[in-house]
Amino acid sequence: MPSLSLPHYESLDAMALAALIRTGQITPLEALTAAQERATARSDIGAIAMRHDDMALRTAQKMSGLSASARATQTEHASLWGVPFALKDLGIALKGTVTTHGCAFFKDAVADHDSTLVQRYQAAGLNIFAKTTSPEFGQTATTESRLFGLTRNPWNQAMSAGGSSGGAAAAVAAGILPVAHASDGGGSIRIPASHCGLFGLKPSRGLVPMGPKMLEGWLGLSAQNVISRSVRDTALLLELTQGPEFGSRTGPAVAQLMAALEQPPPRLRIALMLHNPFGEPVHPTCLDAAQVAARWCESLGHHVEIAAPQLAIGDMFASMGVATAVGMLTTVNAREKALGRPAREDEFEPLNWRSLQLARNFTAEQALTARLVFDQAARTLDLFLTDYDLILSPVTSAPAPLLGAMSLDQPYEDFVKVVMTASPFTALFNMSGHPAMSVPLHWNAQGMPVGAQFAGRFGGEATLLALAAQLEQAAPWSDRRPQMMLSIP
Repeated sequence: MPSLSLPHYESLDAMALAALIRTGQITPLEALTAAQERATARSDIGAIAMRHDDMALRTAQKMSGLSASARATQTEHASLWGVPFALKDLGIALKGTVTTHGCAFFKDAVADHDSTLVQRYQAAGLNIFAKTTSPEFGQTATTESRLFGLTRNPWNQAMSAGGSSGGAAAAVAAGILPVAHASDGGGSIRIPASHCGLFGLKPSRGLVPMGPKMLEGWLGLSAQNVISRSVRDTALLLELTQGPEFGSRTGPAVAQLMAALEQPPPRLRIALMLHNPFGEPVHPTCLDAAQVAARWCESLGHHVEIAAPQLAIGDMFASMGVATAVGMLTTVNAREKALGRPAREDEFEPLNWRSLQLARNFTAEQALTARLVFDQAARTLDLFLTDYDLILSPVTSAPAPLLGAMSLDQPYEDFVKVVMTASPFTALFNMSGHPAMSVPLHWNAQGMPVGAQFAGRFGGEATLLALAAQLEQAAPWSDRRPQMMLSIP
């Protein structure tokens, strides 16, 4: 196999890549080619659902043909001008392209508009050339589907990359991209970030736009952002995309997030939550990751003590089941209307078809009750966070599973047993709407990354990012690469 262009490409985060483009050291076309070549060379990990090469090529050629003065004008207003990028194949629209949600029923669903978030990515100068894989409707914590097959973890290809933003995480971990779009309805940014040794932050409810057609996903559970190798890439993209869109009525205030990285946070009071909310065991390697993070925080002058909020866990997760199933049903119903025919069972994963049938019998009262349960959880956590600045916990209660263990194509009883190890910690903050992040500070004895989760006050992204930047400086992770990258040109 011939050598890939721009050999130093994988050492660059998005901001560094943008700086080289801005100063004319490389062109947007060279950057796109580097990403495309790596996507092809590393296609065996299954991170890419579809390519939009022609669209991206036209954009890169137009950008690369500009004069130095015109380039300077463009980059002055677009911080990431010419940087290649990918969207997750779930819940987002790029006009003229297909978003399948990982589902055969949507395999020909061409978007007639751009999502508000896509408009903001394009205004930042990003060149979208692909969509990354997702399990069908993001309904599991692995990235496997009948439509696109298996997404493999670059650190160990027998293992899951996590879900539902597993394609995004695998693409970044494998060096295809420095940063990629992701979304999170129960841990779907943080779980893949944890499994793939990356940084992932789920923002507060309402901070990043979800529209224009639906301004809130899954009764507020879902949020969109990115998975990245560097804290500053996440901070910049969140700063560039945050804020209300037309129709927005609720959400936290926007903040100067890049400025938060410039100095360490004040001494933080951190609650260390180690017990699984369901009372089940937590795997020692996940406990190790949280305790390693706690020791780093203490070494940086922060106060850490064992503490946990008291939440109505049973009601919360039952309500989450209602919200996610109704959200999926709403999307399917809209597609049925557009096609003028009903969906067929053979167009869905078995467990999602089961959920759809249950959702058809849910009542309006159940949906409203679910949102009330989420609101009460938010209130409980707000009160708890008057005594603490942050909550530190494991990301998951078990390390990355083998591929197949969390597939949506298996008996329901088997699926429930394993999937409940994925999101008992992460989903709490989807239901409450608080921001939370996974930070890669620990690798286990098998050489697999295991993240630690920090959650903060509503609208508290600046505090989370400031701590993440402090930890990144104290315990750098950007040079850690999967073994597979040493053997693939």
